Amino acid sequence: MNALSPRAAVGLFLIVVLAWGVNWSVTKQLVQLLPPLWTSAIRSWIALAGLFMILGLSNNLVIPERRDIPVVLSVALLHMTIFSVLVAAGVRFLPASKAIVLGYTTPLWVAIAAPLLGKETLTAPKLAGALLGLVGLAVILNPASIDWTDTNVVLGAGMVILAAISWAANIIYIRAHRWIASPLQLLIWQVLVATIVLTVSALLVEGLPHTGWSPRLVMLFLYSGLIGSALAYWAMSMVNKSISALTTALGTTGTPLVGIASAAILLGEPIDLSLAIAAVLIVSGIGLATLGDRLLRRQAAASG
Repeated sequence: MNALSPRAAVGLFLIVVLAWGVNWSVTKQLVQLLPPLWTSAIRSWIALAGLFMILGLSNNLVIPERRDIPVVLSVALLHMTIFSVLVAAGVRFLPASKAIVLGYTTPLWVAIAAPLLGKETLTAPKLAGALLGLVGLAVILNPASIDWTDTNVVLGAGMVILAAISWAANIIYIRAHRWIASPLQLLIWQVLVATIVLTVSALLVEGLPHTGWSPRLVMLFLYSGLIGSALAYWAMSMVNKSISALTTALGTTGTPLVGIASAAILLGEPIDLSLAIAAVLIVSGIGLATLGDRLLRRQAAASG
């Protein structure tokens, strides 16, 4: 598929940010009706069907080569399975607005872990960004914002932070992988592996799902599976081919802000001062870390 025009790419990117931001409020509603494993598994089946249609029509269905199998498994297990389930489980006990801010600390964990693992150099902007983000994390986890005497709330926050760390581990691996097929061509295989793992896990852990199906539940799943997952995955692959990585990385920081706004509108969640301050600190920290990463890559390119 050819790259999009800059205007079309920006428009598609805005759709991705909106789709992902709203999806946290949708997930919050889904896990009130179904257990987290089944929520993730059913959503994954719907996303798989949607991606099969999209990639089939665009001639992007390929058999992955052996050297691409590790990255397929990495994305499928660390991001699409572990991240998805931990978020779905954690958001049961947390407001969606707080959960999305915690979930999008992922770039901060990348900025901290990659240099420690010897994968990247720690620059001053990245260090400043990571510290700023950690201050934001402390603000959102302060006793005035989260009730530390409520075990479920603490457990929920811990699960969402672990989800962010799992996604960070996946990103670090992806950066080191030498791709044969394109990320878009491998996408359906990643979703397929995740769908199988999620379904088997749901059957073993939660048994057969028992819920009263309603038009509302179906619409929530269709949004989460088709728009929040399949369309967003495809659109992000197209955006990455059409605009710079720096623009997409910085633009993605808008997702938590959309999530906070959608939670206030759709779920009636209040936007308290701690949440607002934490969101600004974390988004600013991610921006600094991203700019530091870009500077590092530019210096590496200049040195040959």
